[in-house]
Amino acid sequence: MSRQRRTFTPAFKREAASLVLDQGYSCPEAAKSLDVGETALRRWVAQLQLERGGVTPTAKALTPEQQTIQELQARINRLELEKKILKGGHCALDGRGTRAQTLKSIRQLAKHYPVQLLCSVFELPQSCYYAHLARRRRIDVRRVSLRSRINELFSQSRSSAGSRSIVAMLRDEGVEVGRFKVRSLMKEQGLISKQPGSHAYKKATVERPDIPNLLDRQFAVAAPNRAWCGDITYIWAQGRWYYLAVVLDLYSRRVVGWAMSSRPDVDLVIKALDRGYEMRGRPRGVLFHSDQGSQYGSRSFQQRLWRYRMTQSMSRRGNCYDNSPMERLFRSLKTEWVPTVGYMTKALAEQDIGRYLMQRYNWTRPHQYNGFVPPAVVEEKLNSVSGNC
Repeated sequence: MSRQRRTFTPAFKREAASLVLDQGYSCPEAAKSLDVGETALRRWVAQLQLERGGVTPTAKALTPEQQTIQELQARINRLELEKKILKGGHCALDGRGTRAQTLKSIRQLAKHYPVQLLCSVFELPQSCYYAHLARRRRIDVRRVSLRSRINELFSQSRSSAGSRSIVAMLRDEGVEVGRFKVRSLMKEQGLISKQPGSHAYKKATVERPDIPNLLDRQFAVAAPNRAWCGDITYIWAQGRWYYLAVVLDLYSRRVVGWAMSSRPDVDLVIKALDRGYEMRGRPRGVLFHSDQGSQYGSRSFQQRLWRYRMTQSMSRRGNCYDNSPMERLFRSLKTEWVPTVGYMTKALAEQDIGRYLMQRYNWTRPHQYNGFVPPAVVEEKLNSVSGNC
């Protein structure tokens, strides 16, 4: 068996060194009489000589005076550390921090300071901190699954969905979760919605005398096919501008028709209207509202409305609020879906925009106006209640 290593107190080391320095013993004689190693004894002698000369050793002091100095230095060092810790964890120490914030502060500061010291400064039992670490090591399967699904929904929305939209989409999947929980999980993953801020539109008071503003911002409609809105926007594709005309049913804000062309002419808006008219089963008595664009005021478009037994309404000139549902749709399209650099080809643009308008916007994307229910789902529920197919 190997010999167990012996330990000696500072008092024993001091007395052993005193035999050599004060009582005339040689190192070999003193080492033999005390049954200690001669090398260790010589080390103690050298340390005692330095301490008597006023030098504080790096090892544990042998004399009471140097021991006191070391204790005082240790207290100073501890106070300096506590001062730094106070700066790093001030939120948890000023009375405003929660237990969770305190544990988080300790976890972050533990990379630089001893846990025992941190818990003492924060007045938190070490057992509490280590229990917290143990809980963190356990995998929360539901949380991991929720994080993954939130990331998927955010990616599917092309980084446009915010916490409210994701809550609504999760609710449709049968997952009940709070908005702040979703916001927290999005923040953990660095998911930031790219929704823009509000825009200050200019106002005007002049109306077109022959086509009045019959809608008059009455955007809440009691049933489908009572009032439609139309407008044109531009899309960059294949190194040039293309033009997109859309028709929207105000009841649920559902897109019912759209068309895309290289020219913003009357044929474009007529094509979008024709698609909506056919898709909605050729309804009669619809109020069609638009801005005062020349395409919507043309004779050809007015004749098409007359053929479909639709009544025309126009916004006041330059007043975007009079057709705000269309402005909101185009803002969503461009900020949520259309690439910032545009499309490589017109065909690709038509395919991608058509998928957004007729699938994602109508069937998947939660709409705030409908209580975060997609427009087509709102109409589907209405049909199921009324018994219509």
